[in-house]
Amino acid sequence: MKSKIAVIGLGTMGANLARNIAGRNIAVSVYNRTSEKTEKFIEKFGSENLIACKTLKELVDSLETPRKIILMISAGNAVDAVIADLQTFLEPKDIIIDGGNSHYKDTEKRQENLTASELSFIGMGISGGEEGALHGPSMMPGGNEEAYKRVEPLLALAAADDGQNGKCIAYIGPGGSGHFVKMVHNGIEYAIMQLLAESYDILKNIGKFSNQELAETFEEWNKEYNSFLIEITAKIFRKQDPETGQDLIDFIKDSGKQKGTGKWTSEAAFDLGIPSPTIHAAVDARIMSGSLNFRAWGQSKLARVLNKNTSPANLKEILKDSLDLCSFLSYTQGLELINAAAKENNWTINLAEVSRIWRSGCIIKSNYLDTFQKLFSTNMEESKKTSEKIYKKLDSKAQSNWRTLITLAVSNGIPVPTTYACLTYYDSMTKDKLPQNLIQAQRDFFGAHTYERTDKEGTFHTDW
Repeated sequence: MKSKIAVIGLGTMGANLARNIAGRNIAVSVYNRTSEKTEKFIEKFGSENLIACKTLKELVDSLETPRKIILMISAGNAVDAVIADLQTFLEPKDIIIDGGNSHYKDTEKRQENLTASELSFIGMGISGGEEGALHGPSMMPGGNEEAYKRVEPLLALAAADDGQNGKCIAYIGPGGSGHFVKMVHNGIEYAIMQLLAESYDILKNIGKFSNQELAETFEEWNKEYNSFLIEITAKIFRKQDPETGQDLIDFIKDSGKQKGTGKWTSEAAFDLGIPSPTIHAAVDARIMSGSLNFRAWGQSKLARVLNKNTSPANLKEILKDSLDLCSFLSYTQGLELINAAAKENNWTINLAEVSRIWRSGCIIKSNYLDTFQKLFSTNMEESKKTSEKIYKKLDSKAQSNWRTLITLAVSNGIPVPTTYACLTYYDSMTKDKLPQNLIQAQRDFFGAHTYERTDKEGTFHTDW
């Protein structure tokens, strides 16, 4: 019996995805560059539906045609190397699916090259971490639509349920759109994680919350938001270090790491001219946290002159309102970036579908996605009602609390880069006149770059 699909790369994500698919009673061929990892994988998880292969040729020969192969390997040159090796054995109409975090422009180059060889290529973002890969991730495939239709029945079985009798998988669009959407997903993830970190900082250092109280607070909030990131945050505060018996969070070094997708999102936003300040601030916050020598110098040389404010009795309420509005605007920035990229690249992307497939199985899962699914719905009445709810939410006491929180944080020397970036984004959208008229005058003064006027059409230059 031939396998229906193959997984190349048995790291955590690849191994769990292979187990997920095999658990649906589907024969899966598996291969890893180091055969020792394949052997250990089969030793630990082997079943009649997992077929170990020692070579790429053996893997290709084990598959029914047209062959369907998922690459779960590190982005970059490794993907190109495996594709080149596979091409020796593949035939026209065989399908290669890159399930890693590849840059969308690399995906488009690979599609172009493989199309010339009559091979089909799909760039598919996968979210959900190791647990999602095993139990049901969110999948964002883009590229060859005909090839996707052939592989969809298999992938849909492994995807998470969306809570609406559907699966968290949908064809995103042509080209590198699948990997672009996953990249932006990660940018939103950066923003939400940093917002939660700032909330933690305020509650702990201004509110003097214990880790137990922090856990209880995030658990309470998550009853409303159903957010994966809030859920795991609450669990983190309850975890004890087995060596010391104390709370593990207090022993973790405060130097944030990153793998690059947040930075790529920022770069794409700059290239497309789409404001995404919360994502930029989240990336910058990780960079700042990792600049240990610079921080050490600052701590030893620079004074902090603070106008400390005491913690208000309603700190939790103030913070919850701020986190709520900032989280909403972080999703907004990411979805607007996807929309702009779709227009720029002639991709047809359904933002309601993107919101739907993020509803479960992925890192940024939350009830906000229900709001965005309705907002981008083709049901105009539902979309209008959702818009009105959003406007009402923004024009409420919550906005006042948001501003109060930032004043409180700044007065107490607590850095809140994403919270403040969100407010700046909102205020820039809503202010009737921004001060960039001065910048245009300055540019014209030193570089004769010209400017436009408010009282008449055309471009103008002044001899200042």
